Formats: sequence, C-alpha cells, structure tokens
Amino acid sequence: MPDNKKLDPAALHIVLVEPEIPPNTGNIARLCACTACHLHLIHPLGFEINDRTLRRAGLDYWPHVHIREYCDWQDFRHQVPDQATLFAFSTHAQTSLWDCRFRPGDVLVFGPETRGLNKEILQQSQGVRIPMRHDAPVRSLNLSNACSIAVYEALRQWED
Repeated sequence: MPDNKKLDPAALHIVLVEPEIPPNTGNIARLCACTACHLHLIHPLGFEINDRTLRRAGLDYWPHVHIREYCDWQDFRHQVPDQATLFAFSTHAQTSLWDCRFRPGDVLVFGPETRGLNKEILQQSQGVRIPMRHDAPVRSLNLSNACSIAVYEALRQWED
C-alpha cells in the first residue's frame, strides 16, 4: 500500500487511524482538498474506500486530495521524517491545542471514532487535547470537527 516515500516536509499531514464512519473520512478529505493537507489512512478501515457515503461527503473534491493508505501504524511510521512532530489527539491528553506549536511537515493523528488512539501511538506522539468545557455533557467532538479545529489552528500559526 505505501509508496515508500517520506512525507512531504512542507505539508501538514492528517492521519486517520482505522477510521470507522465514512462521512467523517469524506468530510476530512474535503477539508484536505480545501487546505492542501495530505491525508493518510491507516487500515483496517471500517468501510470500503469507494463507499457511496464516503464519496458523497467528499463530493467532487476527491481528485484534489493527496491521499495515501497504509496497512498498519508501523507501515506509516516508517514514512515519517525524524524532524516531524507527531501530535496525537486524545481527550485524555494533558497538553492543550492552544499550547502546541505547529510547523510544516507535522503530523496530526486521530483515532477511531468509537475508541480513540491506542497506547502505542500515544506513547510515540505528543498528546494533544482540544479544550472543552470541564462540565461538558459529551465525551468528545465529532472526528471531522476535531480535525478541522486542529488543521485551522496549525494553518493560523503558519500565517503568524
């Protein structure tokens, strides 16, 4: 699956580890088309890549998405240059998104919708949480919303 090329050091990379819900991945693909981010999908996926709902969410943006697929996390990990920072998004992380400094080449890692990232990935990455109210009645944000927040914060910093 991987094309054995290191990640582009000038791009922002979004990694979805074992995504389960097609419309979330489709929306994130559309986000990538709008922002020139590179999308990386780690198998197994909870849907077929040609799933109708996945394609519908991305609409006609798919030809503009730089997308790569990987058999597993280790397959992907071999493509990450040493200078890139892996930011693993988790509701359990201590570091707030607002305290992170993003650079070109960095990698934003998001886990499966129903269970989040595993310990191995969290240990190999800098954990990041998106601030929410302390008394929020929900556990987390929707995956595509969380991804959008993180991407636009990174791009905002690049403009400064």
